[in-house]
Amino acid sequence: MDMNNDAHLIEKPLKQETLFEGGFLRARRDTVQLPNGHSTTREYIVHPGAVVVVPMLDDGRVLMVRQYRYPIGRVMIEFPAGKLDAGEDPLSCGQRELLEETGYRGGAWAAAGAMHVAIAYSTEIIHIFFARGLQPGPAQTDVDEFIDVHPMTVEELFAACRNGDITDSKTLACALWLQNVRNGAWELTWKPAD
Repeated sequence: MDMNNDAHLIEKPLKQETLFEGGFLRARRDTVQLPNGHSTTREYIVHPGAVVVVPMLDDGRVLMVRQYRYPIGRVMIEFPAGKLDAGEDPLSCGQRELLEETGYRGGAWAAAGAMHVAIAYSTEIIHIFFARGLQPGPAQTDVDEFIDVHPMTVEELFAACRNGDITDSKTLACALWLQNVRNGAWELTWKPAD
């Protein structure tokens, strides 16, 4: 795949319009020129980016969280995650989110890549990290966060992904990473927390 020869696919912005600006998200409508010279509009959400952490306990389980997600009206099982603050380093964000949501600190961390969540209508990118050598402590959730810490065996996690109990896209992507890391197909480079 030669990315230098993608000119026949590229859309060029002609006009940008902000439809909504909230404290967290922005909605935009851009008029773009298509590769054939015609124009159309693209509506999308501008998102600051986020981090998800795959925390691996010493006993082989993974540390999940359960929380209510208002837009879909369900309690979801997920890996700990959170949005990046302006200018925040993704690893620092992952360490902060793991501590806030679960009370755990990771002794070693590994970057596993990134994923775009909804490429048709959002700029959101989620950076994936693994953490091990976990040390427990009290959770430090925000006043408006209500989270249960939920350790699971990897087999329970995979079964929940398979049977539809877990439908969160970032958690499904992390389950794929975890499966490949466990069977040795994908390697991680571990670094101490500090």
